[in-house]
Amino acid sequence: MVQLSERPGTKKITNLQDKFLYKIGTMLDAEIRFLEAQQLMCQCCRDNQLKSLIETHVRETEQQIKNLEQVFSTLGQQPQRVNCDAAAGLVSDGQKLMLLASDNPTIVDLALAAEQAKVEQLEIISYRGLIMNAEVLGHNQVVQLLRQNLQQEEQTAQKLEQSMPQLLKQAQSAGGSATSKSR
Repeated sequence: MVQLSERPGTKKITNLQDKFLYKIGTMLDAEIRFLEAQQLMCQCCRDNQLKSLIETHVRETEQQIKNLEQVFSTLGQQPQRVNCDAAAGLVSDGQKLMLLASDNPTIVDLALAAEQAKVEQLEIISYRGLIMNAEVLGHNQVVQLLRQNLQQEEQTAQKLEQSMPQLLKQAQSAGGSATSKSR
């Protein structure tokens, strides 16, 4: 179990507003981690369509970070990044997979798309929860900023899902020829 003393700078959550600010801070951390990972993914990606999708989402993620910083500002707070263990885990898993698949570019592309899809799902559910929280608290301007982020995440997730069948076929073809050569 995580002890509060292991999280310097983290204060007790005593009300809904405290919880909301904490979760906005974890989302800020997640978006920054995902931005750094996406920038790395662009360097590893061989599939032009997937690379273009990731590059577009890098720009969107930069805007999403600004939106989250604006949320803090709207609430009269300084932006505070709170460690998001889920985001750290997804990035770490993705990096491991990239290293293990590094000898096969089509598998790398498929892995990049699959890992990015996981990230999008985490972001979608997180933004939906934040929006519900903001609505209950009556933070209408905040709701608008969070909805912008959610819409971009949903669109990216949909594009990734649409790209998966082709990436799977490419990986299967490349895998099949690699298997034949090794026999």
